Amino acid sequence: MTTALSLDQVDGIAVVTIDLPGEPVNKVTAGLRAEFAVMFDRIAADSSIRGVVLASGKADSWIAGADIDEFLTLRTPADAEALSRGGQELLARLESLGMPVVAAIHGACLGGGLETALACRYRIATDHPKTVLALPEVQLGLIPGAGGTQRLPRLIGLQRALDMILTSRTVRARKAYQMGLVDELVHPAILADVAIDRARKLADGGLAARRRPKDRGVTGMLLEDNPIGRAIVFRKAREGVLAKTQGNYPAPLAALRAVQARYERGREAGYREEARAFGEMAMSDESQQLVFLFFATTALKKDSGVDAPAPAPRPIETLGVIGAGFMGAGIATVAVQQSTPVRLKDTDTTRVARGIAAVSEVLQSRLKKRQITRLQYDDQLGLVGGTTSYAGFGRASLVIEAVFEDLALKHRVLREVEPVLDATAVYASNTSTIPISRIAEAAERPDRVLGMHFFSPVHKMPLLEVIVTPDTAKDATVSAVAYGKRLGKTVIVVNDAPGFYTTRTLSAYMNEAGRLLDEGVAIEAIDGALTAFGFPVGPITLLDEVGIDVGGKVGHVLFEAFGARMAPSVSMRRVVESGRTGRKGKRGFYLYGEDGTKNAVDSTVYELLPRGAARVQMDASEIREHCVLAMVNEAARCLDEGVLRSPRDGDVGAVFGIGFPPFRGGPFRYVDAVGAGRIVEELEALDDRFPGRFEPAAVLTAHARAHDRFYPAHGPPLP
Repeated sequence: MTTALSLDQVDGIAVVTIDLPGEPVNKVTAGLRAEFAVMFDRIAADSSIRGVVLASGKADSWIAGADIDEFLTLRTPADAEALSRGGQELLARLESLGMPVVAAIHGACLGGGLETALACRYRIATDHPKTVLALPEVQLGLIPGAGGTQRLPRLIGLQRALDMILTSRTVRARKAYQMGLVDELVHPAILADVAIDRARKLADGGLAARRRPKDRGVTGMLLEDNPIGRAIVFRKAREGVLAKTQGNYPAPLAALRAVQARYERGREAGYREEARAFGEMAMSDESQQLVFLFFATTALKKDSGVDAPAPAPRPIETLGVIGAGFMGAGIATVAVQQSTPVRLKDTDTTRVARGIAAVSEVLQSRLKKRQITRLQYDDQLGLVGGTTSYAGFGRASLVIEAVFEDLALKHRVLREVEPVLDATAVYASNTSTIPISRIAEAAERPDRVLGMHFFSPVHKMPLLEVIVTPDTAKDATVSAVAYGKRLGKTVIVVNDAPGFYTTRTLSAYMNEAGRLLDEGVAIEAIDGALTAFGFPVGPITLLDEVGIDVGGKVGHVLFEAFGARMAPSVSMRRVVESGRTGRKGKRGFYLYGEDGTKNAVDSTVYELLPRGAARVQMDASEIREHCVLAMVNEAARCLDEGVLRSPRDGDVGAVFGIGFPPFRGGPFRYVDAVGAGRIVEELEALDDRFPGRFEPAAVLTAHARAHDRFYPAHGPPLP
């Protein structure tokens, strides 16, 4: 039988190498836990072994965390609690082996991997960009369940530990050393030798592992070393979690309680609370949805974007970007970070220079945060070449057009650049609304044309929506999808239509917010109801952020395509006509400071709205019903019409592209959670009041009649 663990002895030091067969990274599987138990017995029984080094056989990964597939077998909180208790007991055994254990860390040390390292007496990490440490469990609606909430505060201090546990913050190797999370930094080439040497010295008593949290400062010691100070820390941490999550994510609060239990009731109480809370969180609705998103994004990493058989993607060795504005510069920025040479074109040198400056600004920020070195900054910035002509575009295997949302302009750009390009080059438009088939009307080679809809700001937003027409060649699609993944994006492929998927569903949501303004609902009430539901910002704030003028153009395109159902509200139309642009113009629905900081609602905007300053009271649940159901229904229409390839893509696109609350899983997961029957009843009731706006999508009606679901109730989260 192939095993994950191997043991070599070097002068009395057991070097245990973890190399999970058939996997790109090491994960804490049931099989690996069983092997560790046997290995611990073997080491404890061998009197010639005086120390242990835990190393990885993977290129850039130590242990990347738990095997999430295992969570699918859990049926009750008791099952999950037992899993946690087993992990705690295994690492307690590692901690009490009776000899020093050194963790030799290179690459990702995450979740259960970091918990394993915390149970070791000494931790050595490589000073390498790929060496990162984190406890990311709350991102899956879970908490660390193998002692992480108990050991980490004792090692690095309460406040730093809470920051890591409650936010899933990733710590790079040098920062980990500075905060005492690791004891030593070394070059990867000497990691094994140094680890063996330290294990030997620890066994001989010639080296003491650092145990006190490093550099906490006077304030840190005053707060953390007495019960009154700790009570303040816990209270502030709880307030911070609630302010950030609106109470929608229970896992951070559960983790906080587990940490607090040890300080207030002792070691055993802390471990019991951690296991109990892990069991409760693993079975929570929030965790079920977040785990679904994990599986969905993992599946998309393997999705070529076309039906089998899929051709091999063409390598993108040079990228051409037309338009050096905010989006074009953003695309260039993420491209150079993946070592792609970029030709960045605009109509004059001033615009080109501003685009390159925008690239530099993002790279400078990464440099200041020590995410890249000065040499990397210079190398990446040097990959951007500015131009006012199409010189160099003949070498581009992919060209992305990012000019204004004007069809005539997009046609002109395509006609200009296409003769310069190689016949196999892919031409992509970054449009957010205009159908790709309309843009491709100007092409000599329409089979090479598709859409690549990036989201703003490009270097932060994780989604890329690739839009294909019936004419788009398969190899063009797979090449665009593969390159999107290379840029670090989660990629969904949708079929061509006005507004595609994300813009169309978001517009339905925003339109309802505008109609609520028509009815006299206050701006703060609308935004507050939707942020309480889980959206990162309310729809009115979002319109200010995107740009009221941009929203107006999008609304016009979708109104032309879909008629009265997508007609902009009177309120939105009047505000667009007033010339307010939102945050970028420092005047929109809200007031903004000179630095762009959002302040209070601009009360003068009510003078433009149908009901003026006289606002009416509407229950938050009714506000949510209008906006959320409009979005959900439009997502279902996109599935009906074949714009979406699957509910999975619709859910991922809504969460990662337009801010649908992750803990609700996405529009289709939300329908399953609420029940299609109830969703249809609510839509029909609204449609009776507002004819034509809420007619249920056919797929929702069919699911309601058949008591069907978009996803199976049990088992794997993807159909």
